[in-house]
Order: sequence, then C-alpha cells, then structure tokens
Amino acid sequence: MHLPEQNIYLDIFCEQRDHEGETICGDVFLSRRVREEGRTIVVLSDGMGSGIKANVLASLTASMAINFTIEHREVRKTAEIIMDTLPVCSIRKISYSTFTIVDMEDNGQTTIVEYDNPSCLVLRNNREFDPGWENLELESDRHKGKVIRTCSYMAQKEDRIVFWTDGIIQSGMGTRSFPFGWGRDGAVEYVMKILGNEPFISAAKMSRKIANMAALHDGESPKDDTSCGVIYFREPRKLLLVSGPPFDERHDFDFALKVQRFNGKKIIAGGTTAELVARELALKFDAGMDSSDPELPPVSYVEGIHLVTEGILTLGKVARILEHYHRDTRLGNGPADQIIRMLLESDRIHVLNGTRINVAHQDPNLPVELEIRRTVIKRIVHLLEEKFLKEIDLEYM
Repeated sequence: MHLPEQNIYLDIFCEQRDHEGETICGDVFLSRRVREEGRTIVVLSDGMGSGIKANVLASLTASMAINFTIEHREVRKTAEIIMDTLPVCSIRKISYSTFTIVDMEDNGQTTIVEYDNPSCLVLRNNREFDPGWENLELESDRHKGKVIRTCSYMAQKEDRIVFWTDGIIQSGMGTRSFPFGWGRDGAVEYVMKILGNEPFISAAKMSRKIANMAALHDGESPKDDTSCGVIYFREPRKLLLVSGPPFDERHDFDFALKVQRFNGKKIIAGGTTAELVARELALKFDAGMDSSDPELPPVSYVEGIHLVTEGILTLGKVARILEHYHRDTRLGNGPADQIIRMLLESDRIHVLNGTRINVAHQDPNLPVELEIRRTVIKRIVHLLEEKFLKEIDLEYM
C-alpha cells in the first residue's frame, strides 16, 4: 500500500499461530484501504478464550473497529460500543475482546489506538520511539475505569510499528527460561537484535521471526493464540516486467531505452524481446543452457537485466502459481518461480506489454499468440492487484 504524498510504501504483514489443539485462530487481523480519503487502516483483535468462540468475538470486534474508524468515530465511543455489543461471558460476566487500531493517512499522519493488547512498539532510526502516548479513561458507568491508550504522530520513511497479542508477550510462561513469560522487554530486545542483523528486513520476515521465537518458547505448541503484526514505512521497491516487442519496428530503440532507463529491477519474458533490447542498446546477450524447470526453457542473460526468461509458457506458469499461491507455498528455482519471487518482493510494478505478433510462433495474419499473451498478462496483473495488493501500471506499446 502506497502513501503517494510522501513516496512511502506501507509494507504490512501479520503472522499468526493457533492455540495448541485448535484449528482456527482466536486472533483476527483485518486491513482496509479507504482510497477516497487516502487512508489505510489495520486492526488486530484478540478474542477471549480460543478457537471458534474467540475468533467470532475477535472478528466482530475487528469489523466494528475498522468501520467506526472509517467513520471517524470518537475513540472512547468506539471502545464503548464494541464492549456493549459483544456477548457477555457466563463465567466472568464480561464481554471481552482486545484490539489495536492503526489508522494511516497518505501524508504520513498516523493514529494508534490500543485497548488491553500488549503495548505496541514504535520504531524510528531502529530505536524505540515515543510518539506521545495518552491514556483516555472511559466515561460511561458500565465501563468506568477502563483505559484506552492512544497516540497520533507524523510517520517518516523507515519507521516501523510492531503490534502483538498476549500469545507473544506471555510465551514461555511457566518454563525455566521464562517463568513469567517472555515479556514485552524480552520481545523488544529480540526486535532490536533482528534489526541489528537486518536493518532493512521486510515486515513479513520480521513478524515471522517474532512469532516463530514465541512458538519456540512454548515448545512449538503455543499455549495461546499468537499474532505479531508489523508495519514498515519504506521506500517503494520498483519492478519492470517486459514481454513482447513493440507493434511498430520503428519504435524498437525507444522501447529499449524505456527498459534501460527504468529505475528498479527488470524482467524480460520473451527471447525475441530480450534480443531486441540487447541489439538496440549493444548489450551482451547469452542464451541459457542449464534448465532448472523441465517444463520451461532455461533463463538467458542480458547485461543490466536482472532476469531473462522465455515468454508465453513461462508467464502462463506464473499466472497458474499465483492463482493457487498461499502462505505456505514453497517456490523452486525455475524461471517462473524466480519471476514470482521478484514480483512478490516488489511494491510498484510497471508491466510493458509489446503488441507485435511473433512470427516465430505462427502465421502473422492469425494473431492468436498475441491474444494469449495479452490474456495471460491481464490475469497476472489482476492477481497482483487483487490478491497481493500490488500497485500495477500496465502499458501497451
């Protein structure tokens, strides 16, 4: 998700682990982009107990929190409505679900609201940063004495927000190493250690490391639902995906210059296209010989291009993998896998689709290959936008 006013990309990820013996997580993470207002809102909620009951409580809380935040409801009123709406536990006689809300505007203005989740960690220059926290006490008779923690500040490039549920902070409780649990101080110390080793680590990698360490404290069997979310305000990672030469041969040099001048990583999918770029710019070109995927031709090499593959077959496989891709998908080293890895590591992707018919494939009067390529490119673009929330710019030439 992109903050255009500051040229900042929001790298957002939440890693979750289910309570031991449960098949569904009692923590719920939701995110919403309000395009017309230039806002991005994320919520992490922890329902009381575990399993389906906790998930229902957390889902209800997260949905209300997102909707009320979109409507600019006052923080105290939002919390009281949520608490009044949740069903009451027959044993504890309370309706209970914690939440953390992060509301980010495109100009960088960021508001965090917390109720009963462990205090989140705000980082600047890879150190803990105090954004000016305030404690707001609820005013209604029913909830008097309960406190909401909130802050509002202007985020900067390279800032991070790390937010978590009790499963992280209380991990290891009762063990010899952590008789009282890992604790927030222990978790913060571990975050600092991660940043010391990898200062530009992605949100996904950091959240997984923290969740994995918490699970390790419990012997890989979490004693509570465990969630860790990370928001990383960083420079957008740009990628150019090129497939097919331009319709008019007279534009070959301009086409090649467009590829050369792109500021970011570059992929060319198509041997004819790769040869064109190499020829027009007098770049070294080597055809690949070693195949790492029996279904596809090997990758080639063009000076200054990060990855060069065959065209339509490889892109077709990219589309198929993306359609079925999920968190546990393991990528190999084949050409399609390498393209997917680069696509998922990027934020803004410019797709340059040449529209010349490839005479090596068929009669030029029957542009079937061209239509197949267009269709596959459109499938890939749609998947990247809708499933992976990438910012895509599609250009035909």
